[in-house]
Amino acid sequence: MLKTLIDTWLATRRANGFTLANYEGQLHRFAEFASDCGDDHVRAQTAIAWAARTATPGQRQRHFQRLVQLARYLHAEDPRHELLPDGRFPGKRHRPVPYIYTADETRRLFAVAARLGPPGSIRPHTMSALFALLFATGLRISEALALRMADVTPDGLVIRKTKFGKTRLVPLHPSAHSGLEEYLLRRRRIVGGDDYVFVSLDSTHLSYAGFRKAWLVVLRQAGMHPPPRVGGRRPRVHDIRHTFAVRALESAPDQRDRIAQHMLAVSTYLGHSCVADTYWYLQATPTLMSQVADACQRRFEGGQP
Repeated sequence: MLKTLIDTWLATRRANGFTLANYEGQLHRFAEFASDCGDDHVRAQTAIAWAARTATPGQRQRHFQRLVQLARYLHAEDPRHELLPDGRFPGKRHRPVPYIYTADETRRLFAVAARLGPPGSIRPHTMSALFALLFATGLRISEALALRMADVTPDGLVIRKTKFGKTRLVPLHPSAHSGLEEYLLRRRRIVGGDDYVFVSLDSTHLSYAGFRKAWLVVLRQAGMHPPPRVGGRRPRVHDIRHTFAVRALESAPDQRDRIAQHMLAVSTYLGHSCVADTYWYLQATPTLMSQVADACQRRFEGGQP
């Protein structure tokens, strides 16, 4: 009974755009545990006992919070499902501080990518073009790797496999469009029928595992990995997306209302469903702090903020 209710809840949430990739197996295991305890409904005591079996505090917190969400949904239809005590297993997901790439580091990444072997292969051209696209657009790496040839249009890139299941158009700057077209011309001469934009050494779709292998090589040869960076931060590929958001804010107009419009545009460009999600991508940089200081100075002098 619980398994069927869980499947209904998951289907409802996925219809609203949530992927819930790791929920199904965990919740089904809870249903089996509850059944072994003789429960047909969600019981607080059973839920706490099941979550407590996991190995780490973080796992206990995540597993129990998923049960909290499930119980709220089921309780609304059937009060026999008990509401669970939110916060029973304290803990908070740690989100690493974004690493913002400097202009010099970006150039080093490009230089190393262009020298990747084997000689005469498509690999250095693929990685160079992929890095350039990520820095120019702020795409998620999964979105870039999923691009098909038909997704490259005169109006921009059609991003079909987004985090929230929606499709969006990402316009390209003329320089980015020109660079991508140059790569595609070379790719068509070397690679056969595979219609993915970014391909591997064997001329098939470049997987995330294949990309990550090359990414770690590039980081190491660029002198950026494996030693931890300032404050223990290590540069990640996802930090390119953070860097894009920060540089976009640095280039925002001075007027407050135009900054708000600029940030809404950046949020749409990044594929966020809420502009508040974009704020997480922002990180203080010397340029931004200088702009804040200048705005404060103008304010104190009686000018416009």
